[in-house]
Amino acid sequence: MAHIEELVAGYKSHIAAPWQRNLAGAQKAIFVVYPKTDERRLRARLELFELATKESGHGWLPFDFTSVFARWMAATDYREEYFQNPFDLTMKLETDFLHHAAGQLREALTNAKADDNTVVAACGVASLYGFARVSMLLKEVENDIRGRLVLFFPGEYENQNYRLLDARDGWNYLAVPITLHSGGEL
Repeated sequence: MAHIEELVAGYKSHIAAPWQRNLAGAQKAIFVVYPKTDERRLRARLELFELATKESGHGWLPFDFTSVFARWMAATDYREEYFQNPFDLTMKLETDFLHHAAGQLREALTNAKADDNTVVAACGVASLYGFARVSMLLKEVENDIRGRLVLFFPGEYENQNYRLLDARDGWNYLAVPITLHSGGEL
């Protein structure tokens, strides 16, 4: 079975199981973890995850991080100066951009269409690399997760730690991992 279809099968097995309603926000997050080299393949097959979600009786609301940084930077005062001296942007990234990216995701999570039976499916998380830590972003929005947040995560999951793009030291998060070869047994 191809990587993406294997991930879909594991996801479908998990998402079709009855949902516990009394979980903390962090426990309502699901990370679909795949090799970073499969990013384009996964994006081309996202509809398989949507279909599995809808067949399980849940709503689906997509969210894409890909252009979040570009839109934020375009609206930032002194952006030209930041391009000339990117180091000056460091503090602004750690505060303003993190809050902006979290706010964008929060809008999707609190959308009228995103009730406690809806999956908010976030892709494009690799575009945050170098600008914001996914762990910090999730801390900002975990209380806003009503149904489930599915984060398509190009990287690794090993020993209960997630590593985005296999690059940074990992962090331990309460999310449910869907990985290759997990067989949906979580």
